[in-house]
Amino acid sequence: MAVENLMEIQIPHQKHYPASYFPLVLSPSSASFAVSSFAQAIKAQKSTIDSLILNSGAILFRGFPVEAASDFNDVVEAFGYEEFPYVGGAAPRSKVVGRVFTANESPPDQKIPFHHELAQVPEFPAKLFFYCEVEPRSGGETPIVLSHVVYERVKEKYPEFVERLEEQGLIYTRVLGEDDDPSSPIGRGWKSTFLTHDKSIAEERAAKLGMKLEWLKDGVKTVMGPIPAIKHDKVRQRKIWFNSMVAAYTGWEDARNDPVKAVTFGDGTPLPADIIYGCLRILEEESVAIPWQKGDILLIDNWAVLHSRRPFLPPRRILASLCR
Repeated sequence: MAVENLMEIQIPHQKHYPASYFPLVLSPSSASFAVSSFAQAIKAQKSTIDSLILNSGAILFRGFPVEAASDFNDVVEAFGYEEFPYVGGAAPRSKVVGRVFTANESPPDQKIPFHHELAQVPEFPAKLFFYCEVEPRSGGETPIVLSHVVYERVKEKYPEFVERLEEQGLIYTRVLGEDDDPSSPIGRGWKSTFLTHDKSIAEERAAKLGMKLEWLKDGVKTVMGPIPAIKHDKVRQRKIWFNSMVAAYTGWEDARNDPVKAVTFGDGTPLPADIIYGCLRILEEESVAIPWQKGDILLIDNWAVLHSRRPFLPPRRILASLCR
């Protein structure tokens, strides 16, 4: 499918599925291409680009003159998607400009496991944008993987486990401090999690998510669920592995949280460690990890794709924006 002023290219690390490359990579069709021209091309051909993201699940825009956070914000705005507020998430983040904030600010030596954005709460973004403002010295890729492929492989290998997940769902438990803890990958405090300093407002916003709060001496325990672990993508007519199970079980660890207790079956019983790590191996085997280059913008359909982050050597600055 052709997009005027943009051309599809192939690069190393892509996977080639029968219907599309994953991710699809688009670059400018000419060297003289300003950010304003990029934004205009998006606005003029948004329906075509939407078809491409529906087909592929992710698009990497590479080679465009997106030099700063404000440029990235202009590109996000050009798509016309409604902004999605980051409420209920675990990652420490900071607002940068407009609809743009930092990606997870946890220490560079820490790996962020695969997850769908905000899969542990009922309301989640439909689209994610990531932008490379400063490319890493080494490492720091954002691996991505197609959710329906993961579902099919896990179901084939662990059919009884998947059947139980579909019947019971999952319960996620996390203890939040009062303020953000930048040393933790899940260090977002309750004030920034619920975008308030008022406990009563936090309780109201948690209740809207179906989340239970238990106030502690120096923070709050949150309990979410049971919530589905497998969803049905109505647009693409397929089941998807839509959860943060592996991320919680292997990565929700800090001074307040034990990852093994962070996620359970919907009836509260523990998950089997051997199967969790088997799922992790499947995620890694099916994933694509393209090294970041300055100016890259990665658009992800959150219904179709899980993402993660590899450790890195600084500097690295990846910015993000969430959309409905």
